[in-house]
Amino acid sequence: MSPKASELEVGQEIGRTQIKVDRATFVRYAGASGDFNPIHWDEKFATSVGLPSVIGHGMWTMGAAVSLVSEWAGDAGRVAEYGVRFSAPVVVEYEGATPLDVSGVIKKIDGDRITVELAATQGESKVLSRALAVVDLGERAGTD
Repeated sequence: MSPKASELEVGQEIGRTQIKVDRATFVRYAGASGDFNPIHWDEKFATSVGLPSVIGHGMWTMGAAVSLVSEWAGDAGRVAEYGVRFSAPVVVEYEGATPLDVSGVIKKIDGDRITVELAATQGESKVLSRALAVVDLGERAGTD
């Protein structure tokens, strides 16, 4: 069930999540997206071009972050607009999983359209900036 716009306030947190990321995540995403750039799976290549290690696909990072909003809204179809700026790559070391921390805060309420600002960080690095999702919480036929 979707939240009701009338019960929300600017500045209210919609939630927090931690997404564990490992290299297999990026290999699977490369297969799904068709983006086999070696910076996403080959550490030797990634470091040879100046990266600290293998880095995640930007579109994967964007999609992972907005999952917090779609879960909060109760339906990914309620996300009417979404845009980000990439400020740092998601870096995954060879061993284990690296957490990506995501949180969201209501920035604006315009009737049933709610603007949520997302924060996505990996350790001390902010990986997304100006990450804004607009959610339409209006009634829809056959739902709610």
